[in-house]
Amino acid sequence: MNVLFLTMSSGLRNIETSGIYTDLVRKFIEEGHSVYIIAPNERRSKRKTELTKGNGFNFLGVRTLNLTKTNVIEKGIGQVLMEYQFTRALKKYWGKVSFDLILYSTPPITFTKVIQYAKKQNPQALTYLLLKDIFPQNAIDIGMLSKTGVKGILYKSFRRKEKLLYRISDYIGCMSPANVEYVIKHNREVDPSIVEVAPNSYDIPSKEKINNTSDIRAKYNLPQDRPIFIYGGNMGKPQGIPFLIECMKAVAERNDCHFVIIGNGTEYSKLRTWYDEAKPSAVSLFKALPKTDYDMLASSCDVGLIFLDYRFTIPNYPSRLLPYIMEHKSIIAATDPNCDTGSIAEKNGYGYWCPSNSVERFVEAVDRMLQSDIKQMGDNGYNFFINNYTTNHTYNTIIKHCKH
Repeated sequence: MNVLFLTMSSGLRNIETSGIYTDLVRKFIEEGHSVYIIAPNERRSKRKTELTKGNGFNFLGVRTLNLTKTNVIEKGIGQVLMEYQFTRALKKYWGKVSFDLILYSTPPITFTKVIQYAKKQNPQALTYLLLKDIFPQNAIDIGMLSKTGVKGILYKSFRRKEKLLYRISDYIGCMSPANVEYVIKHNREVDPSIVEVAPNSYDIPSKEKINNTSDIRAKYNLPQDRPIFIYGGNMGKPQGIPFLIECMKAVAERNDCHFVIIGNGTEYSKLRTWYDEAKPSAVSLFKALPKTDYDMLASSCDVGLIFLDYRFTIPNYPSRLLPYIMEHKSIIAATDPNCDTGSIAEKNGYGYWCPSNSVERFVEAVDRMLQSDIKQMGDNGYNFFINNYTTNHTYNTIIKHCKH
């Protein structure tokens, strides 16, 4: 079977790395399929449009404007041009390839014309959307768009694109049950039978990592004698960093646990400013570390933290969850009530939930965790990953719809 995969992730150039898309692509290849990937070569990379081939693997990097980490104007123009650039590259390089499955992920919602072209050329192909964010509503929730004024015009345009993307998809794979319910409820024209859970997933780790926790903690000047809670990842508006700061203020001088925060993003400076002024004894802050260093530091911690802005009405399912539970860590999820990350964790015994607008509830969740069997909860999380979030689960969900 020939699989066309449209993505914004240029990291798929190296499919040997670990990731929700690279692991899935490798699974398709291992099962004997040929995968054809189209991804952007953003302007900053100085790469021209180029084709890379491997064993069952074909990567087409298409020269585009900068689509990430750039100003709004370049990003907007780049998104508009991308459909044309991808379609032109598809015609030029793989116009004679017969595809059986057209796979694509959000963000963005602007692959529509590429998908329509590929489907027209391959009418027998199945179209499958991996829905990773619900845009533009998520932008409405945190104030980046509005339903009135100039921003309202943008919203309506994006909403039309979103609905068209759903309409041309034979199946829509969501990250969690709450995502499925939301899509069906807010898009009445979508047939509920085509919406299903196709979760973020990873390969099962080949072996347990053996790290010297004592040495790692000593390297980063962390306490040896108490549980450590870690937050690692992006620090942008969706993560509700002002609330995270208020939570850290509340636990800043505790002597029964410690908090490690690692990451970067548009809101990092707010956290750094507070940290430098307050000098909290129970909190350590590090800017983004190299992946190997981050993985080792994370492995020496005990509990993973998840933060999401309370204003979200869409049920996000944070990508940060899986690396935590794959490492046998229990979690505390501080989120909006629509997100089901915390409720799933509580139901399956690997974490606790608190609303991300109550510092008191966060502190209660910390206290509750300290009174629990943290190791057992971490093992529960790992078992839940094995039973629900491996690459096999996502692959089998997709492949069952394909005609062999």
